[in-house]
Amino acid sequence: MEAAVAVMESEGVDTVFGIPGAAILPLYAALRTSGIRHITVRHEEGGTHAADGWSRATGKVGVSIGTSGPAGTNMITGLYTALADSIPMICITGQAPRAKLHQEAFQAVDIVEIAKPVTKWAVQLKEPGQAPWVFREAFRLARSGRPGPVLIDLPLDVQRGLCNYDPELDAPLPVDVPQPHPARVRAAVELLAGARRPLILAGGGVIIADAAVELRALAEAMRVPVQVTLMGKGAFPENHELFAGMAGIQTQTRWGNQAFLESDVVLAVGARFGDRHTGDLDVYRGDRKFIHVDIEPTQLGRVFEPDLGIVGHAKPTLAALTSAARSRAPHGDAWPSRVASLRSSLPRRDDFDDVPIKPPRVYREINEHYGEDTTFVTAIGLYQIWSGQFQHTYLPRRYLVCGQAGPLGWEVPAAMGVKCAFPSRRVVAVAGDYSFQFLMEEIAVAAQYRIPFVIVMVNNEYLGLIRQAELPYDMNYAVDLHYGEGGVDHVKLMAAFGCPARRVEHPGDIRAALEWADAESERESLPVLVEIMVEREANAAMGPSLDQIKEFEPVPELAVSD
Repeated sequence: MEAAVAVMESEGVDTVFGIPGAAILPLYAALRTSGIRHITVRHEEGGTHAADGWSRATGKVGVSIGTSGPAGTNMITGLYTALADSIPMICITGQAPRAKLHQEAFQAVDIVEIAKPVTKWAVQLKEPGQAPWVFREAFRLARSGRPGPVLIDLPLDVQRGLCNYDPELDAPLPVDVPQPHPARVRAAVELLAGARRPLILAGGGVIIADAAVELRALAEAMRVPVQVTLMGKGAFPENHELFAGMAGIQTQTRWGNQAFLESDVVLAVGARFGDRHTGDLDVYRGDRKFIHVDIEPTQLGRVFEPDLGIVGHAKPTLAALTSAARSRAPHGDAWPSRVASLRSSLPRRDDFDDVPIKPPRVYREINEHYGEDTTFVTAIGLYQIWSGQFQHTYLPRRYLVCGQAGPLGWEVPAAMGVKCAFPSRRVVAVAGDYSFQFLMEEIAVAAQYRIPFVIVMVNNEYLGLIRQAELPYDMNYAVDLHYGEGGVDHVKLMAAFGCPARRVEHPGDIRAALEWADAESERESLPVLVEIMVEREANAAMGPSLDQIKEFEPVPELAVSD
């Protein structure tokens, strides 16, 4: 276990999140004398989400630790979340001694078989001599190709064993960086150069590859507007003249959808064409051509067959495209100007003064109050959809969202992980009331270790997204969280954890509450809650396809296409 811990340190791990138990104590004995900080969480799922947030913020491999039995099964949701969003993470579990595995020993579950569908690799350490090599391979696999999670199961007797290990003779295993085929790069540039209304679609893979600079260089060299997916928010600055919004059936901008519908060639980089981005595929595909760039070959053609597929790491692929494009004249201003006109003519209102507060007003205040370097963390629900529609993002790894798996409760532990990675960075979790209640026990962890961040709760006292999804069924069933004087008193709940909180019921009070929360969090080194009571049955704009988005608030008339 000393060798395993030495490998973790050399791989850049400075913080791990976990819960000790009898079957994992030899590893903890090695951790105790290391330079790695251990954060004791309150639930193993919370530990995986904290490691996930740490990884998304740093780009390194996050680590979560648990004991045997239910500790590992509690980690499955976190492993699935990391796999779905391509997040490099290692979960380590304790296990009963090898001789007891077939005897139904206490908390002896075959976690390797359980975890296989939601990991890149799930392995049980069979011999002490394998320890440094298995851990090295786990880090290599987690970071290579399409990144993702690994589970290592450690039987107790193996943990107690000895192995030969010299850290001076060891180093991380190399990670392959696939280069694009030059002929395909040239073909992609030909397609983009010959288009009248091309778009670049930046997915989460651009951020994972740290390729935001290369993305911007290509866009500016060819004068091609850039859209982002929800996972790609921050890959391209939203105040750039070539920013073209976001297309989708939930998290989208009106002008982004219209720009996409008017496009004729789309270069998608590190995007997986998720169903809540594409909606109806016939509408999404239309008559436009698609170029799909991905590091994982089997992603090409998984949802639909592109006109041109390129296998490659996003960073060198974007650089190669830019280099090839420099021999071409850039596109003129007609199409970028059209996108800019859509941006100005197809907004959504966020300036409501209504009481109860309309949710878009919350995001307007967030945008105006927080700086570009603030890291936002959000999960799943109407509040995430409003966030995707209204929040502005300018830098990579500053907007973190559990995109595909969508586990409720993700925000608080993930924000904790981000703050552990960057103690000086301002971190804000945007949460719904129901999601907050899923893993609210992790507030105790942040309070114990003095991990400060701000939680902005958009509270409608509903399972809001499911309530809206029930509208076609003509029902409002099993989704109302309002009871007694109004449901859970989150201000008192935070006080029970020893943390400050404030409730806001008027839109004019939001800004002052955010200022107070920032100051209080910094002064007390604690998580601080701003609970904003919003219109209970407000709906988010969405629909089945890009051209059939239902708006629930008055909007300007659709601009006429050129």
